[in-house]
Amino acid sequence: MKFGIDRLLADPALRAPLEGKRVALLAHPASVTEDLTHSLDALAALGDVTLSAAFGPQHGLRGDKQDNMVESPDFRDPVHNIPIFSLYGEVRRPTEAMMDTFDVILIDLQDLGCRIYTFITTLLYVLEAAAEHGKEVWVLDRPNPAGRPIEGLTLRPGWESFVGAGPMPMRHGLTLGELGLWFIAHYKLDVAYKVIGMEGYEPDAAPGFGWPTDRLWINPSPNAPNLNMARAYAGTVMLEGATLSEGRGTTRPLELFGAPDIDARAVIAEMQAVAPEWLTGCKLRDCWFEPTFHKHVGTLCSGVHIHAEGAFYDHAAFKPWRIQALAFKAIRNLYPDYDLWRDFPYEYEFGKLPIDVINGSPLLRLWVDDPAATPAGLDALTAADEEAWAEERRPYLRY
Repeated sequence: MKFGIDRLLADPALRAPLEGKRVALLAHPASVTEDLTHSLDALAALGDVTLSAAFGPQHGLRGDKQDNMVESPDFRDPVHNIPIFSLYGEVRRPTEAMMDTFDVILIDLQDLGCRIYTFITTLLYVLEAAAEHGKEVWVLDRPNPAGRPIEGLTLRPGWESFVGAGPMPMRHGLTLGELGLWFIAHYKLDVAYKVIGMEGYEPDAAPGFGWPTDRLWINPSPNAPNLNMARAYAGTVMLEGATLSEGRGTTRPLELFGAPDIDARAVIAEMQAVAPEWLTGCKLRDCWFEPTFHKHVGTLCSGVHIHAEGAFYDHAAFKPWRIQALAFKAIRNLYPDYDLWRDFPYEYEFGKLPIDVINGSPLLRLWVDDPAATPAGLDALTAADEEAWAEERRPYLRY
């Protein structure tokens, strides 16, 4: 199969509308061609594309910012002598001066298929700025490694943020190109938009179920090291709003969780007792880890590793958001007074708990903290959102 960037490079006819126009690129470290050339270098090597600027999302064009909420500066590319603008620095939205540097912006970002992953919010902000300034936006499409499944509560009105670009569930099941189509329709944007689609993409096909296993995995952000993380992320990202470690400071971030003051084996047993039907499609393994940075740094943690891979993986059955919700519930059951929820301005949202910002409402937290709340209750609430999204997204599916 071919990704959008590879098709654009291979076909001069696809590039023809770019002739005579100033072209910008929004990219990150995973923006590479099939031979692992970075898209910026590959486009610069073409004789018929005039690169005038480039942009980097959260973690930067070079992916050098390890932690969350660490801003990247603007700089000038030393090889191509063009300005590199940060969309996670002094600004989150491109400024008028930035927009004046190009006529068409190509967006070549590897996404993870999760509402909270900020690259999709950056896509929306670029679309809105392009509509305002009369610029063209092209998405060079890439696979959604989490595939087509839908899961999680829909973001409620008033809970929009940099990790909540719109009313969609946590696991949306769209590619970036498809998301752009939905954003334009939902927000009624008048913008020139084109998707350079993938060729031969089969999101429901084994063994990758969204990710073509003949393509190498390049981290789209520093703590996105592999396909297992991408599959688990729609659940484990909620740990950013909890006092539990999500494995930052280990080699398997966002695939595991733990803390010094929990018993992982007891947590797994409680999860199995409360909602065994939510644990299908993967394997939970108790483990130990000591983070070298971030939460519980230098402290031995009892943890749970989520394995959504190998013979344990069932693509249709795996429910990462419910698994992590269940883990929170098990900890609350075992340790009723556990200090579970962090309280700080997560992604610059003040006056709201991070777990609520992440979920786009307080509904998940309230369910965890209510001793009388049952899995069936959360299922009923969430299933309605998931079914509604399946219908809403249908017109925008390209593959």
